[in-house]
Amino acid sequence: MIRHYKTYIFSTLMLLIAVNPVAAGSLNADEQRMMRWIDANTERAIDLLEETVNISSGTLNHDGLRELGEVMGRELEGLGFEAEWIDMPEEMQRAGHLFGRGYNEGKKKVLLIGHLDTVFEADDGFQSYSRDGDTAFGPGVDDMKSGNVIIIYALQALREIGALEDLSVTVAYTGDEEYAGSPLALAKHDLIEAGKWADVSLGFEGAISYDGQDWATISRRSSSNWHLEVSGKQGHSSRIFNDQMGHGAIFEAARILNKFNEQVRGEQYLTFNAGTIQGGTDVSYDFETNRGTTFGKTNVIPNKVIVHGDIRTISQAQLERTRDAMRKIVADHLPLTDARIVFEDRYPPMEPSDGNRRLHKILSQVNEDLGRGAMPIVDPSRRGAADVSFVAPYSDALAGLGAVGEGGHTPNESLDLTSMPVAIKRAALLLYRLAHEKQHQK
Repeated sequence: MIRHYKTYIFSTLMLLIAVNPVAAGSLNADEQRMMRWIDANTERAIDLLEETVNISSGTLNHDGLRELGEVMGRELEGLGFEAEWIDMPEEMQRAGHLFGRGYNEGKKKVLLIGHLDTVFEADDGFQSYSRDGDTAFGPGVDDMKSGNVIIIYALQALREIGALEDLSVTVAYTGDEEYAGSPLALAKHDLIEAGKWADVSLGFEGAISYDGQDWATISRRSSSNWHLEVSGKQGHSSRIFNDQMGHGAIFEAARILNKFNEQVRGEQYLTFNAGTIQGGTDVSYDFETNRGTTFGKTNVIPNKVIVHGDIRTISQAQLERTRDAMRKIVADHLPLTDARIVFEDRYPPMEPSDGNRRLHKILSQVNEDLGRGAMPIVDPSRRGAADVSFVAPYSDALAGLGAVGEGGHTPNESLDLTSMPVAIKRAALLLYRLAHEKQHQK
């Protein structure tokens, strides 16, 4: 009986190991200690999430952003970091950024990126945190106050086992990710300099999880703007299309847009959109607020059109090809009309580099060791632009290391709270293995 009982126990243990890779010893003793600490402190992390979501911090709410900066600065200083609020010039109409630095000479340099601002300004009706079981609701709960908290608790887990000193860390909480300040060179200066300093940059916006799998983000498309202005000869509509009056501004703008659709569209990962159009004989448009007014009459040939749109590309080269093709079409405008197109840089692309693919292998192994399976690479067309793209040209980078939510930028924004400890564990293990990369290379 004793022999049979021992055989049963052994068989049961083997079954547990087979279905749970973590139980198989894929995490070392330090890593297991971090996982236990995270499990024990998940509710504290959720409490911090609630505190921060209840602080209104739309991009233009400078007081709210500074208040939130004080809370996150408190957390950074609790880690032993130096916290600094970086003001932007008053004329930029942006509050600034919070940076935290914990430098350890000679250690791998890691930049962790979050953002404090949301799309919900102080006059929006969606202002507070609520919870229904394992789902939380509130402005920025997904995008991206949960990611900000995940950074703090991953670093706390490393500190708990004495591993935080094995990294040199900069945490960047920007204050204008949702609505970048201008000029970009100034608005993103400190972030870009941190990217030049770093060996690795990690963005903590929401994770992508679908079809029963977690997905890794190694690239993101750019987001830049364009505006097209077309003018024509104003006159009585009965004379349109003749050699003296031409086609007018609206028909010419429509012809140009159709040429964009026919001749420029088609490359993989390239999209461009005409978001607004104003046309008539009296047209005004504010590019900052995306609002305009139009006056015209049906019996008058219109003399002005303004079109405002965006372009998204996977690489800078693709962006330049697209712009050149659009310029060529615009330059070939019809007689008795004039047309010009202007491009505005916003978020650059985060290209899928070899360094990013190397980081993906480490992250995917982390996910496997958590018992969640390998992480395939997500199609970049499923993601928007983000601050990590500004630093991707200078350091290896990953994005999407946050929790899993839904309804971002809407009054239905929510977060799956069960994904919080998963994201904290994944980040803590990734950082630990980056600090000790030689021991964990496969």
